[in-house]
Amino acid sequence: MTANQKIILTILVVYLLLNAVIGLYFSKKQNTESGLSSEKKFFIGSRGMNGLLLAMTTMATYTSVSSFVSGPGAAGLTYGYAQVWIAAVQIPVTFLVLGVLGNKLALVSRRTGAVTVVGYLKARYKSDALVIVTSLLMVAFCTAQMIGQFTGGATLISSITGLNHVNSLIIFGAVVIIYTAFGGFTAVAVTDTIQGIIMCIGTFLFLFFVLRAGGGTAGIDAGLQANLPGVYDNLSAVYTPGSLLSFWVLVGFGTLGLPQTAVRAMGFKNTKSLHSAMWIGALTCSFIIVGMHLAGCWAGALVDTADLPTSDYFVPYIVQKIMPVGVAGIFLAAPMAAVMSTADSLLILATATIVKDLWRTYVVKDDPKKIESYNKNIQKVSTLLTIAFGVLVIVLTLNPPDIIFFLNLFAFGGLECTFLWPLIGGLFWKKGTKQAAVASSIGAVAVYIFCYYNVKVAGINAVIWGLLAGGILYFLVGHLTGKEGLDPEIVDKCF
Repeated sequence: MTANQKIILTILVVYLLLNAVIGLYFSKKQNTESGLSSEKKFFIGSRGMNGLLLAMTTMATYTSVSSFVSGPGAAGLTYGYAQVWIAAVQIPVTFLVLGVLGNKLALVSRRTGAVTVVGYLKARYKSDALVIVTSLLMVAFCTAQMIGQFTGGATLISSITGLNHVNSLIIFGAVVIIYTAFGGFTAVAVTDTIQGIIMCIGTFLFLFFVLRAGGGTAGIDAGLQANLPGVYDNLSAVYTPGSLLSFWVLVGFGTLGLPQTAVRAMGFKNTKSLHSAMWIGALTCSFIIVGMHLAGCWAGALVDTADLPTSDYFVPYIVQKIMPVGVAGIFLAAPMAAVMSTADSLLILATATIVKDLWRTYVVKDDPKKIESYNKNIQKVSTLLTIAFGVLVIVLTLNPPDIIFFLNLFAFGGLECTFLWPLIGGLFWKKGTKQAAVASSIGAVAVYIFCYYNVKVAGINAVIWGLLAGGILYFLVGHLTGKEGLDPEIVDKCF
């Protein structure tokens, strides 16, 4: 390991440890001050997030390794400005999720006592089948996405320090697991806010040093003509209409069905906080996503990167070439923040699903003795399960996928097919029944997985067929089974 690599590694380790310490401190403080149950403290915090906290945790949860490593790498190595344009569709995601789900989901979750998205679905549909199906699918797809995030964290550390994959993976995984397991939702939200700020700083540094190294836009333009001659081809020459439609749905409209972002709408303080979060999130998301992809495209003009194994190595490689070592260490904390903020949210989501939605519902049930034991041990059990689940993900990540981008998008699509129609339909359509929700969730995922491997039409991603099938099933079955109307208790609490 070179002296520069040691300096960068030191900066990253300090950053990782600071996240853990700060997250645990605020979690302990919230636990002392809040009068909520241990269950609600661990899985939803105090339902008191202000606008900044809500905006940053929502944006940081959504902005993952793809936004900071794979996406900009693909722009610099292959797709040029076309990658920047299609990435821009992600700009309104925070505004869309909080604007559509915000008030409605917050009110209903408070009335029903739900602290997870599956908990909301249970209250809305009163269906054990739906709870089991969505819980199992959530754990499966969250695991797939976490493998992508843990791989991203390990790849980042490995590519800039020279450590092997296993040691890099253990360093990254240990820190994320510790502050998530012992801090719960509050630790995740607070560290997400820190990471969101770091991501903004990192984006600015990347833009500045790429422009400086390239000699301004004129020099970059000349370099792009040499290294990436198709960079100015129009968008349709790089992406087919079908692939553009797919991407817009997958990272745009479809994000309304992502449980890791939807659950944020359950934890804010008041309407003022929600409205502030909508514009803060939109601004920061715009700067980070467009800024990183634009800088990634420009960086393609700087050096010959033909020897890089995949696009996931592009950003760390470029940064070490153009930035002073101390600044490079600070910048590389930004993609690390993007990876951590998504990984911790998925980890606590998986734990909440197993503990609250499955164990509490189907093992503890209404047995007074079991409820007493559950309330007494919820913090301990949740902590141990989070650690165990995190270790499992580390084991599954020992042999990582080649390109993180594709695994991340596959898991994205699976979660959207599982939750989008039961969630959106449940909030806004009174005729939505439990039969409709179960049919939609199972049908959408089945069609998605089948089409992912077997149907290739005009570049259309399988998520389009999955969501289309899910929507048809939800509204068709809802019309057929909803003639008698909803349970009055559901109407009272959910509408």
